[in-house]
Order: sequence, then structure tokens, then C-alpha cells
Amino acid sequence: MRALLRSGLATTAALCLSLVAVPAHATPPGPGVSGRTIAQTTVDGTDYTLREITVPPGQATGWHYHDGTLYAYVKQGTLSHFDSTCSLDGRYRAGDSLTEPPGPDHVHIGRNLGTTPLVLDVLYVLPHGAPFSEDAANPGCAFQ
Repeated sequence: MRALLRSGLATTAALCLSLVAVPAHATPPGPGVSGRTIAQTTVDGTDYTLREITVPPGQATGWHYHDGTLYAYVKQGTLSHFDSTCSLDGRYRAGDSLTEPPGPDHVHIGRNLGTTPLVLDVLYVLPHGAPFSEDAANPGCAFQ
């Protein structure tokens, strides 16, 4: 049973990796930013959670980082992803995927600079019980 679960989880993770892209909650998320859990399981002390994140036009996730790796897929819209140097480190359109590494040295913000809602499918691979994101202060950028 355990081998079957691991095989199924590996297949699900591989599928999400091929489909998936970015963030979730942060400090402070813009009005209307929301997340919905689609699936969740824990295996050997690691939580695997698939969520759909929606960011309205002109809004952002807020500055944050994660305690584990995230894999994301842009279903709709365009994600503008900025790092703690205030630099655009990626622009991801519908059909694109991205990976976010873990840790406080990877503070970032996801912004929807477009005119349509940004919709992401995000696979969170986190230590058991960790929050989806850790709030971080604005590192000095002119935008929030």
C-alpha cells in the first residue's frame, strides 16, 4: 500500500511539475487574492498540497518566501515575479511553469500587471505543518 501511495504521489508530482507555477499568501496580499486547496496529502513528514491561486488585475501576493519548494503552472493571465533586489526575475504567461526554491534567502513577490485575473496551480512541497508562505518585509522596492 505504501509503495502504491508513493508511486501515485510521484506520478502526481511529475504531472504537476510538467503543468505547474508561483506563490500564494504573503504580507500583505492585495485585495481579492485568494487560494483554494484542490488536493493534500502527507508522506514521510512532507506535506504535498495542490492549490489554485487567483490574483486579480493590478494586485500582488505580497512579499514572502516558502519553507519548501513550490512548483507552479500559469493557467490564465501573466505572472510578473520579482526578487528581493526589486528585479523582474521572470514573466510567466498561460502555459508556462516555474519553480520557487525554499528559504528566507529567496524572498519574492508575484504581481499581476495585466488586465485579466492571474490563475495559478501551485504544488507546495513543505515540511509537515509548515505554512504555505512566510511573510517578509518589503526589501525596499518602490512597489508592494
